Amino acid sequence: MIQQCFRGACTALITPMKENGDVDFEAMGRLIDWQIEQGINAILIAGTSGEGSTLSDEEHRQVLKFSAERIAGRVPALAGTGSNDTAYACDLTRYACEVGFDACLVVTPYYNKTTQRGLKEMYKAIAAASAKPLILYNIPSRTGVNILPDTLNELADIPNIIGVKEAGGNISQIAKEAQLVGDRLSIYSGNDDQIIPILSLGGQGVISVLSNLLPKETAQMCQAWFDGDTNKALQMQLHYLPLIDALFAETNPIPVKCAMAAMGFGTDTVRLPLVTLEEGHRQNLLSLMRQEGLVD
Repeated sequence: MIQQCFRGACTALITPMKENGDVDFEAMGRLIDWQIEQGINAILIAGTSGEGSTLSDEEHRQVLKFSAERIAGRVPALAGTGSNDTAYACDLTRYACEVGFDACLVVTPYYNKTTQRGLKEMYKAIAAASAKPLILYNIPSRTGVNILPDTLNELADIPNIIGVKEAGGNISQIAKEAQLVGDRLSIYSGNDDQIIPILSLGGQGVISVLSNLLPKETAQMCQAWFDGDTNKALQMQLHYLPLIDALFAETNPIPVKCAMAAMGFGTDTVRLPLVTLEEGHRQNLLSLMRQEGLVD
């Protein structure tokens, strides 16, 4: 039987920052409130878009605690707690559970380039450490490791592993995963240009960058599909493709930080080794945002 933490659109929330690089908690609080008011289905804190990999341990915990308290059960709250250090991932996962998160998103270990057996053992260890459900995060373009369908099939037998965020981009692989685990795990799109294709394979939603800007519309796209209005869902997917492309013109979250700064949520500051958006890409992004009425 399929388990769910959420169904629909979950925003992979940015971590707003001040010009000096400090976390802007005031802007983060306003952003969380606005997301919920706009009808988002869930919020992920300190994932890729939230620059979790360059937050210090103290900052990471501060951001998690602040966000869990601000969300306050109004929508499901997910915490990014993955690491290439399994002991650290276990510790951070325990902390996220303690401060009130509903689930943890755990990325495959980057740089180490473990084997499939290593992936299984790592996820078993983190699942054992967690008091809450886990969603696995497959993004081989960033980590160099791909969770193969047979591996996912074995991990699906662990009771508190309930889903997978698929950002590998390989629809054929995702179809195989749906065949093997679609009745046990929630499959979420990790790519905004593949929301509807993955929903068509039985997916349960998206963990989205686009919904930082358009939470209501991204949630509506998913709901249209669930309601059987497949034509509306498809047209929304196609309509937003240019904006999605602009949000990935450079490494995420560089463009989305620029976009959210233009909407009044923090600055476009990102932490090294990331740098701010190139001017040509910035102008194109802002032009597309004006077309959507997001900025003047």
